[in-house]
Amino acid sequence: MSGSDQSIADFLSSVLPVPGNSRPADEGLQRPLVTLTFAQSLDGKIAGKGGKQLILSGRESMLMTHWMRTKHDAILVGIGTALNDDPQLNSRHIPEDERPSHLPRPVILDANLRLRPGCKLLKNYQERKGRRPWVICDTNLSLDDVGRKYTLENAGARVIGVPSVDDLLKVLYNFGIKTLMVEGGATVIGSFLGESARAKPNAIIDTLIITIAPTLIGDDGVSYGEGLSAAQVPSLKHIRTEVMGRDVVVVSALE
Repeated sequence: MSGSDQSIADFLSSVLPVPGNSRPADEGLQRPLVTLTFAQSLDGKIAGKGGKQLILSGRESMLMTHWMRTKHDAILVGIGTALNDDPQLNSRHIPEDERPSHLPRPVILDANLRLRPGCKLLKNYQERKGRRPWVICDTNLSLDDVGRKYTLENAGARVIGVPSVDDLLKVLYNFGIKTLMVEGGATVIGSFLGESARAKPNAIIDTLIITIAPTLIGDDGVSYGEGLSAAQVPSLKHIRTEVMGRDVVVVSALE
């Protein structure tokens, strides 16, 4: 492992929670340990106009994100991110000779099953380059939704009906997901933050890791805090701040 990779590994080991070592308030909860992470601009934007993908992370912080993925059982994104970015949710930026064999499970929140059957996640699974994606939808599907469900299943997806975020975490835990990395987008980030504030002291986020890039996006950018009132924003305690290349990575935990 190179010096930079070892430095990233040491950083992640110091900030990520370990299954079995949860907070006292979490004792008895049947849910994964959740890391909420994303990159933002200096003015708090995570995407461009209309949700267009922005490459905010520099090389070092992007490498950290890919190492972080290998530390989790699954990675969750919303359907907006899946449609706008067509992500692969793998660890391809880690040098091949250093890349761990573990691949996290892709999980997509997709209430009405809008995921494209030809997306990279499903292509990677079909070509044995990635794990089978799990697509989380509403429990009550329309006839059109049922048709899309069959199409996605024929393309390789596992489609799971779940009524709420609380139920989602229980279902994932029962399916063997003990550590979950939530990458966004804005709606998903806001939902997890708001649900954590509502459910305290039993919040559903264990670690918040934000990469701050030295750039400004402006009014056309998409932020993640819109629609959250002061009562819906959880209290945070600072864990660590690290400079990675041109970016600053801030780690917090929920109080």
